[in-house]
Amino acid sequence: MLNENIKAIRKSKGLSQQELAVKLNVVRQTISKWEQGLSVPDSVMLISISEVLETSVSTLLGENIIESETDDLKAISAKLEVINLQLAQRKTIRKRILHWLLISLCVVIVIIFAILLVLESPYLGWDYSDPETAVLGVAFHSFEWLFVRTAPIILIFAIIGIFLTRKKE
Repeated sequence: MLNENIKAIRKSKGLSQQELAVKLNVVRQTISKWEQGLSVPDSVMLISISEVLETSVSTLLGENIIESETDDLKAISAKLEVINLQLAQRKTIRKRILHWLLISLCVVIVIIFAILLVLESPYLGWDYSDPETAVLGVAFHSFEWLFVRTAPIILIFAIIGIFLTRKKE
């Protein structure tokens, strides 16, 4: 909600992300992250944004409540805390998904290695006088050659990624 409000009000005022960034003394990427919901401004910055966009903080947060300034800061802090918790949950979910994808990648690499070991390069005994067999043999050999050389590196990085993304308690 905050991200959509910042973007809508900025556009209604005819400001680009760069122009708003200059007025707030931040980089354009910061404005972009706020508008995409990847991060949120702190309470002081939120007040600065409301001043630059000539709107109230409660309007930025999606409410039309008239409160005293101290209540505004408490409300802003509470809303920012909720938003930060949501961002943290999103990050945790993404980290968990990445963790399981890396584990799956390791399993797939090991299975393909096992299959290649069991097959023992069957294309070596094929009759290459048939063009279709020749093309298939070259494709199979190319896959095996590339896989055997790149898979160990990918496997090492995937294992490192698994350790880096594991749940720490």
